[in-house]
Amino acid sequence: MENLQRFEQPPTAVNVTVSKRRPREYLTECEIERLMKAAEDNRWGHRDATAILIAYRHGLRASELVALRWNDIELATGRLHVRRAKAGATSVHPIGGKEMRALRRLRRETTVHSPYVFVSERGAPLSVAGYQRMVARTGESAGFGFLVHSHMLRHSCGYKLANDGQDTRAIQHYLGHRSIASTVRYTALAPDRFRNFWKD
Repeated sequence: MENLQRFEQPPTAVNVTVSKRRPREYLTECEIERLMKAAEDNRWGHRDATAILIAYRHGLRASELVALRWNDIELATGRLHVRRAKAGATSVHPIGGKEMRALRRLRRETTVHSPYVFVSERGAPLSVAGYQRMVARTGESAGFGFLVHSHMLRHSCGYKLANDGQDTRAIQHYLGHRSIASTVRYTALAPDRFRNFWKD
């Protein structure tokens, strides 16, 4: 659990040669796919693409992602036990087919035995800083004109669920927010909020 206490800020020492300010703090679903595709070209391509997928689909902070253990995942029943940092509520999420296939392949292809899902070459749990650097470098490789940081994946999850019209309270519990005020920012940008304001 000590990984859950590490910092959550985007890395500052990453050598990213982009100067434009981020236009927003989340990525669209198509942009997530683009990021995952770029990750596949990394040295540990499948591990990195799977980490991005799991972080996005479950709104995981960097510390939550690297602390994920195989015993948190029930591949037989398609469930993920999410242990939240920052005193967030623990919950159980369903795992989709795409995630199941990615996780099964990762387990088959991992040559080191570790209780952790995402590990380094040496078999140690992937560090928060290492994961953050990977996401930032992958964002650069994918051709984004702004720094992509790992926390954007959590925001992307919230915006996707809000844009799909999911209930705000359900999103709050899914992301483990203590206060619904943290969740409302996602619904604020949902594109269908004002659909019926004017009827011509």
